[in-house]
Amino acid sequence: MSAYNEPFLPGNPYSVIYPEILAVASEDKKRIELIERFDCIGGAMWVRQHYVKSPLVKSSKIVGNTQRFMLDAGIVSLDLKGSYFPAGICGAKVEDEEISVTYLGMGGGGVGASVCRSSAGGVLRHRTDPCGGGKIAGSTIWLPKYTRVIIGLDDTDTPENGATWTLAHNISKAVEDENSRYLSHTITQLFPVPYRTKNCVAVACEFATTEPERLIDRFEDYVRKYTLSDSTGLCAYIGFDPSPLSEYACSVKKGEVKKESFDKIRKFLEIRMEGQGIIGAAASIPFYTNYDEALTI
Repeated sequence: MSAYNEPFLPGNPYSVIYPEILAVASEDKKRIELIERFDCIGGAMWVRQHYVKSPLVKSSKIVGNTQRFMLDAGIVSLDLKGSYFPAGICGAKVEDEEISVTYLGMGGGGVGASVCRSSAGGVLRHRTDPCGGGKIAGSTIWLPKYTRVIIGLDDTDTPENGATWTLAHNISKAVEDENSRYLSHTITQLFPVPYRTKNCVAVACEFATTEPERLIDRFEDYVRKYTLSDSTGLCAYIGFDPSPLSEYACSVKKGEVKKESFDKIRKFLEIRMEGQGIIGAAASIPFYTNYDEALTI
């Protein structure tokens, strides 16, 4: 039989399943960051164009192969209109151990709002409408309630060997499992102090996790095993929004900062290795996923 006669579209040829969907909740349960790992860039860009019109969606951005929506918790009606507002998010709720999100769309937007998401990795269970053609369809999906952890790392290399950004990425991949998902890696340019190795950057690695302490423990074990420096700094922020660190972080980008300044933000962090690099490690954290700002001197 000719190879051209063989089936070439596995499963449903009219569905593109999201590889993974995750959600992180604020401590007061009023805000949710929805993180959709996509496979089709065109579909993701179409979604970004239209979903931000939903009243619950406060912002959206693309980070690597993920699209991230900042949501208010709540339930709203969507006044869908073909071509102009064909799909969106109409519900988001934080429960004890889960987060639910409800999507609705028409036509192809209904396919994306229903089967494409309800079959995604990371979904615990779902309620889904029949979709396709010109139907209005949607789904409600339930996801694990994750906590955000941002780990800051600096000064693991020496003038002879190593690079902190590579070590941080490889450790992040090594500690990732079903309970701790590796979301982003951000290099932050710091003020080039005289005692830097060369480029004076620190790294923030972001995770969504249900096991913050175990994740940080494992990350620390790898850093202690592989660091080449006696000045390594390692710390972590556990929580939805690290903006309390922003003023300090900006000062580290503007000029040399002494340990006294770090002591003022110590209470926000879990500190694991407190060498000289702790100044930069902490400063990298609030710049996570803000790449243009992070890389500017």
